[in-house]
Amino acid sequence: MRYVSTRGGGEPQGFFDVLLGGLAPDGGLYLPDTWPQLPPLDELRGRPYAEVAAEVMWPFVREDVERPEFDRLVADTYAVFDHPDVCPVRDLGDGLYLTELYRGPTLAFKDVALQLVGRLFEVALRRRGRRLTVLGATSGDTGSAAMEGCRTTELVEVFILFPDGRVSEVQRRQMTTLGEPRLHPVAVDGDFDDCQRLVKAAFADEAFRAEVNLGAVNSINWARVMAQIVYYVSSHLAVSPDGSPVSFAVPTGNFGNVFAGWAARSMGLPIDKLVVASNRNDVLVRFLDTGAMESAEVLATTSPSMDVGVSSNFERLLFETGGRNGALCAEMMVTFSDRGTYRVSPAVHRSITDRFDGVRVDEDDVAATIAAWHGRGVELDPHSAIGLYAGERRRKPGVPMVALATAHPAKFPDAVEAATGVRPQLPERLADLLDRPERFDSVGAGLAQVQDLMRRHAADGR
Repeated sequence: MRYVSTRGGGEPQGFFDVLLGGLAPDGGLYLPDTWPQLPPLDELRGRPYAEVAAEVMWPFVREDVERPEFDRLVADTYAVFDHPDVCPVRDLGDGLYLTELYRGPTLAFKDVALQLVGRLFEVALRRRGRRLTVLGATSGDTGSAAMEGCRTTELVEVFILFPDGRVSEVQRRQMTTLGEPRLHPVAVDGDFDDCQRLVKAAFADEAFRAEVNLGAVNSINWARVMAQIVYYVSSHLAVSPDGSPVSFAVPTGNFGNVFAGWAARSMGLPIDKLVVASNRNDVLVRFLDTGAMESAEVLATTSPSMDVGVSSNFERLLFETGGRNGALCAEMMVTFSDRGTYRVSPAVHRSITDRFDGVRVDEDDVAATIAAWHGRGVELDPHSAIGLYAGERRRKPGVPMVALATAHPAKFPDAVEAATGVRPQLPERLADLLDRPERFDSVGAGLAQVQDLMRRHAADGR
């Protein structure tokens, strides 16, 4: 297994190179050169989540990790989740299901991947005798999950950029109250797209990238997507005993989560439709309607993790559906950077809409969905409500529809309380979160400020 850039540049890379590098040198995103096929589903059915995970991911890492070591890493990763099924599936009736992806340490689906990524960093860095400086952007959940995932290794220093005032208080405090000297939350005077732009600009600065040994934890890192493939497989096993097709409704902002579903399908998982569930920042839904991708002003919503105007991971789908033509993909990304828009051919648009559908969910519908399911004993955060709303409207008779619940309701207590009149409570281990002292840096939306901050902390660490 080797990995290639969506923009066609450079030589194919091995897994550890991709893991530690994050973004390709030409600015592209890494993908495997071929898609391995899943084992027969009947061989996976009934096995623990960690065993399924190891089987699904093994082809992607086998050149760099011995199988016993990988099995141990995966088992350790999912032992910290608070449910024996890791990502349990609830039957809501009438062919509708909900997969709870928030059972990890930071109560969000990002834990499923980032608990593993932190452990893989440790193995790769020790083997190579290196240290890594991780830079990431978060619209809410990636930050704390990345920091929590990297807490166990002293070989990684983490900087997470978050949009000041545009994440929930719980999300912010999960980053700012950790108190670890190697973990640096950074409030940026801007929105998530500004944070994401700064990360990409830092990676594009070759001299700085080499100076600090830069690595990535955002879903631009292939290892994130790789680990997310697994819960599509485990959910399918739970709801389709005969292996027939299943559809998934996925709350989506940066397209990484739903692209993992595309990857699972490319590996042979029988998937009917992948429903892109969007809030009013609906650039992906508009693309599915028109074939044109257009950047847009980011609007603040009750689902801030989806407040994204530029969906970085969509580049991976363009590469896949455009015949894996790196030069064409690179040209489209340059056009998008210059003009804020691009259009795909009718054939590519048809190939995408054959497998993807889109639903935009407005704020009133988010609140109504939270309230309605609360009355039926199902607690939802705003992001999960968006996924479930979309799933209800796109399900087909005879095809199970699985909505992905991506965050614990207590991460967004104000929105849930406004919809239900009941304030959700944090788990006991986080009960004092709002009383813990905070520590974070603040910068403007300029690359030089971010780089200076990172250098300053590096000097302090020495």
